[in-house]
Amino acid sequence: MAYYVGSDPQQYINAAGERYFYGLRRTSDGELFIGKVDQLDVNDQLSINNPGDPTENYNNFQQGVDFFEGRNVFHEVEFDNLQYEQYRWENRNIYYYINTDGELVLRVNQEYDYPTGVSSDG
Repeated sequence: MAYYVGSDPQQYINAAGERYFYGLRRTSDGELFIGKVDQLDVNDQLSINNPGDPTENYNNFQQGVDFFEGRNVFHEVEFDNLQYEQYRWENRNIYYYINTDGELVLRVNQEYDYPTGVSSDG
């Protein structure tokens, strides 16, 4: 258990409405992948940029600012190293998944057990 002098960091994160980061990307085969980070979990982490030429990185990342412009009007990737083409911040704990009808579904504050071993790109 952590002890704090003054306010607990969770109070600041909850007040800002930016506790969870959600990133969306798709492969060239059209598979969708969602990354999620809880800022209050010290074990959660993900990379914004993939390794590569630093000039191809996305450098405008800001905490709390949503981004939906990872592809241009021709559906081509705008930033070669950017891991997530779209991302957003949210204070709610959301679980996204594809149901048996192929629909993208979300659950708010209700866990979903994701299948394992379905794809090699995670």
